[in-house]
Amino acid sequence: MSDKEEFIKKLTSIEGIGKAKALQIYENGFDSIEKISKASVDDLAKVKGVSKDLAKKIKDSLAKEKTEKAEPPKKEERIEEKKEPEKEEQVEIVEEKKEYEVKLKPELLPQIKRALKIRELVKKKKPEFLRQEWFRYKRLSENWRRPKGLTSKMRKHMKYRISVVKIGFRGPKEARYLHPSGFEEVMVCNVKDLEKIDNKKQAIRISGTVGTKKRIEIEKKADELGIRILNRLNK
Repeated sequence: MSDKEEFIKKLTSIEGIGKAKALQIYENGFDSIEKISKASVDDLAKVKGVSKDLAKKIKDSLAKEKTEKAEPPKKEERIEEKKEPEKEEQVEIVEEKKEYEVKLKPELLPQIKRALKIRELVKKKKPEFLRQEWFRYKRLSENWRRPKGLTSKMRKHMKYRISVVKIGFRGPKEARYLHPSGFEEVMVCNVKDLEKIDNKKQAIRISGTVGTKKRIEIEKKADELGIRILNRLNK
């Protein structure tokens, strides 16, 4: 969990603050407990939707939590240890550790390797896209839907509303539809499908409809041909 998510979770635990209001407080510069404790009630009340009473409540609850953490824990009463009777010598069973198998890697062009790294960085920065009014009505799920309505603040891209899906959040074209390892995924249902696979660029994913017996045969044949399996049965 990131610092932002942890901070918003802490704010939403206070009565009267939802996820949207917590995000609004975070985006207005109060992104840590220290900043809120240093700020005055009037400064907090300047945030849209936060009254003076609510601002005071936030400061009091965070200050109370801070003092509780600072207090040293109470000393537990020592319990006299009972002397246990001597046990017979037990033979330790040492499990043999399996050697780590190096996974197969694809042969990639430099521009594709670069695109995969960029895609990873873009994914880390990408915000969570949520449905309009998801916090207001229980019947609405959090699954993304395009915002509609003339007065919709989310459709108008107001600063205090969460981000909307845009083309700018998309990763580079070269890395599109590739597995994080760099392989192109191919669905396989039987042993014959392995004949069409290029083991330098493609990796297989065994279909969920395949039974255990046929799955073992596919895995065995794939190992012989040097093809990487993305959902191996015995990892």
